[in-house]
Amino acid sequence: MSAPRRDGSRRHGPRRDRQGGGRAAGPPRGRNGPARPPELDPPRQAALDLLTAVRVRDAYANLALPALLRRYRLRDRDAAFATELGYGTLRARGLLDAVIEACTDRPLAKVELPLLDALRLGAYQLLRTRVAAHAAVDTTVELVRADAGSRSAGFVNAILRRVGEHDEAAWVARLAPPADEDPVGHAAFAHAHPRWIAQAFADALGKEAAELDAALAADDARPVVHLLARPGEITATELALVTGGEEAPYSPYGVHLEPGSGDVGELDAVAEGLAVVQDEGSQLVALALARAEPAGAPTGRWLDLCAGPGGKAALLGGLAALDGATVDAVEPSEHRADLVRRAVDGLPVTVHQPTAGRPRCRTPRTTGCSWTRRAPGSARCGGARRPAGGGSPATSPAWPSCSASCSPRRCGTCGPAGWWPT
Repeated sequence: MSAPRRDGSRRHGPRRDRQGGGRAAGPPRGRNGPARPPELDPPRQAALDLLTAVRVRDAYANLALPALLRRYRLRDRDAAFATELGYGTLRARGLLDAVIEACTDRPLAKVELPLLDALRLGAYQLLRTRVAAHAAVDTTVELVRADAGSRSAGFVNAILRRVGEHDEAAWVARLAPPADEDPVGHAAFAHAHPRWIAQAFADALGKEAAELDAALAADDARPVVHLLARPGEITATELALVTGGEEAPYSPYGVHLEPGSGDVGELDAVAEGLAVVQDEGSQLVALALARAEPAGAPTGRWLDLCAGPGGKAALLGGLAALDGATVDAVEPSEHRADLVRRAVDGLPVTVHQPTAGRPRCRTPRTTGCSWTRRAPGSARCGGARRPAGGGSPATSPAWPSCSASCSPRRCGTCGPAGWWPT
């Protein structure tokens, strides 16, 4: 007889055969079966691996990411998402760290570094993307659970839920220095810049300091991928046609790619060595040197100091080959010098690695050359790829002994534009 229902009617139909397995196979109701392993989220895992590579190996993000995209077989939208998460988290690290620290009862120095990487990745999604809050938190927690277990996952879950209680503008209002008392500090925090870089912007703007917010906001914008059409190998017009990009507005060798173009290394022009990734600003720096009028008689010798990882040296080498000139590239770091050697292979470029770790001035006034120099890690693009290099003036590699004052007009020891490696 059928059992009575709550509404007084009886359930009709055949009774389930207990021996026939009328219900789906699996653990009995009310009991938990074995825990399922967390599902891998390839784009987020690739982004987290990128943060780890930058932290552990001091890797350049733009050099490490393509291999990760290939490892996880990411293309199109997934590749674009991983790129946005990885680069964006690195770019906004200072802001993210301040928010995370406000949401935990321990200093960041006491948080395990792998967990801190995951917290940054989750916080970036919460504050600077359109990813739903529950998705940003849950996926990050699962990444941590797979690597560090449930206890660490619970810690990350609690912190990210606090982060998600406010949007980015609210956190800036709560944590940034007051704009009326410290305008540079406020702008630096709001636009995720180290204060010393924001101060450098303000000093450069001078009387136009009111433009500081707009300048830092532009510098904090998501970058577009730029390609360099290697001189003598392919033109920018040809490169744009074969890649589907657009010719750059300022550099005659530049091409801009659409966001979400996937693994740039899979482009035929890049794989065949006809083009490389290089931002348009770096191209313009090299072009300015190549076109500058020498202080003395032209010698056909160009000098690039602090040349690693070799992008500008490669462009200079291509231009030098067309003009019958040569380039001397100086890089004290052994690892970075190796990167330069690979970048300039086949070009009229000689790579010098000073044995003492720093180039020194030498006297021969007749060996003057055109030259370029830059403080390692001072450029915003360098800080985005390797934030540790742009963290503070104290953490940037030291300038050579007279590089801060040496110039063709001021250094009597060097002679005309006379930096020369020993």
